[in-house]
Amino acid sequence: MSTLSIHTKLETLTPALKDEVNDFIDFLIEKSTKDKKKKIIPEFGSARGKIRMSPDFDEPLDDFKDYTA
Repeated sequence: MSTLSIHTKLETLTPALKDEVNDFIDFLIEKSTKDKKKKIIPEFGSARGKIRMSPDFDEPLDDFKDYTA
């Protein structure tokens, strides 16, 4: 389809429909740029030092004393 035929068809639309076409074109442009973005794969060990556990992590919880006695 040539640009001229697209432009000719576009000129026959009402202003409200032209706005919808414009929104759809913006959607298609955004969709095509998302597909081109490289997916980031995290490397092993990249979260080192970002997660901390408390020293009493493995200790029994007070809430379960009734069940473990």
